[in-house]
Amino acid sequence: MRALISVYDKGGLEEFARGLAQLDVELVASGGTATFLNKLGIHVTPVEELTEVPELLGGRVKTLHPRIHAAILARRDRPDDTAALDEHEIEPFDLVCVNLYPFQDVVSRRAVGEQDAVEMIDIGGPAMLRAAAKNFAHVAPVSSPEQYRDVLTELRSGNELSLETRRRLAAETFAVTAAYEAAIAGWFSGTENFPDQFLPAFRKETELAYGENPHQAAAYYSEVGARRHLLSRVDQLHGRELSFNNLNDLSAARLVAREFELPTCVIVKHANPCGVAVSGSIEQAYERALDADPLSAYGGVVVLNRPVSEALGERLAEQFIEVLFAPGFDEAALAKLKEKPGTRILEDRERRLSNPGERDYRRVLGGLLVQERDWDVDDREGMEVVCGSPTEMAWGDLLFAWRVCKHVTSNAIVLARDLRTIGIGAGQMSRVDAVRIALEKAREHGHSTAGAALASDAFFPFADGPQLALGADVTGVIQPGGSKRDDEVIEVVERAGATMIFTRRRHFRH
Repeated sequence: MRALISVYDKGGLEEFARGLAQLDVELVASGGTATFLNKLGIHVTPVEELTEVPELLGGRVKTLHPRIHAAILARRDRPDDTAALDEHEIEPFDLVCVNLYPFQDVVSRRAVGEQDAVEMIDIGGPAMLRAAAKNFAHVAPVSSPEQYRDVLTELRSGNELSLETRRRLAAETFAVTAAYEAAIAGWFSGTENFPDQFLPAFRKETELAYGENPHQAAAYYSEVGARRHLLSRVDQLHGRELSFNNLNDLSAARLVAREFELPTCVIVKHANPCGVAVSGSIEQAYERALDADPLSAYGGVVVLNRPVSEALGERLAEQFIEVLFAPGFDEAALAKLKEKPGTRILEDRERRLSNPGERDYRRVLGGLLVQERDWDVDDREGMEVVCGSPTEMAWGDLLFAWRVCKHVTSNAIVLARDLRTIGIGAGQMSRVDAVRIALEKAREHGHSTAGAALASDAFFPFADGPQLALGADVTGVIQPGGSKRDDEVIEVVERAGATMIFTRRRHFRH
């Protein structure tokens, strides 16, 4: 048996190469890989001995040679192929172990120059892997250090790899090379928002117990090239494995939390915030967010942007929480929380979720809708006070409601008072119904709407929605504006002595 090894990542290579050598596999290696293995006392034949050509162009050309590719591509069941090998005295390879230059790791660093990025585009590696994968009937392509152990185990048990294993390795190889090419294509077209060929690539992070419903299989994938993803630099400290719905809700909650710098608590249920509060302390923020809608908060996802103290841990432990996410936990708090076996406790080591330039994807029948993510955190710049004169405190509630409203399913209405949500109307076909639900939610939980702020994710097509809110003594409205009946809506608000702000920006989230 004969193996060709050419790897950038040397992790696990010593054990793998020694294991092959112990099985009497002849090892051939290129450049730096050969040097690395020789220093470890593992005998290898350098590639240049086969090609009789030294590495050229500073190592850019070393394996791009007929004696290499013929040895990989030769079909052992074809007499003409074996005759060609014999004629040119070429011995075939049975295993090709290659991992690629870390292009994506390099270009994801800050201030990486174009020349440095281009040098990380592997040419020979993908060519060898693709050749081996194409000829999987006779050759085993090994494209990742994670495959080493299983490959060695099977070889030790039977001195060969089964056709089924080679086929699986081929599938994994083509996935690796496809993702690699997609990352390069994405980098070259990075300045173009929507290129003609859109090639996102994703890497599986973990399998999930099931999807939205028990009969649906599911997994979580991170996007190749993303600097951050939902679970990057996140440690699970306790609880059952995360589910599809847990992750969906966690994503929604983390996106709300990134809108605010002050101590903030976000509680999400079914991908919609049901309680959000900003306060002077994280303990107060939690109490106020929970009090916003304690019924909906039952079994929700709780995201905090400050560490959990012992006192807060004890309070959280009193509630049924599916997922608790925070940037740290007091030891006593963690011990108390771990008494609840069902609570999934996640510690955030990143403390900031941001990925500028990220796109949103929405699967549709036979296609994909793609858009820029709605990342911007809105402030007062560019907004217009169309009636009334809001105080600084009123501005605070209006902007708070507006930022939360951006993350509520459309049609969306958010009522807020003293930097806390008091009523949310989500996912309604009629905007006036969303207003009605938000008001009913506030009343149901004993929240006074007098002096509250109302945010609407899109304009009011009629004055009926604001009239309902004004009738409940809401004193501030913030909305995009842009309706044909804006004048009518302004007149109704102004006549009530209330304030209204046009943001000139819509935040639909369907």
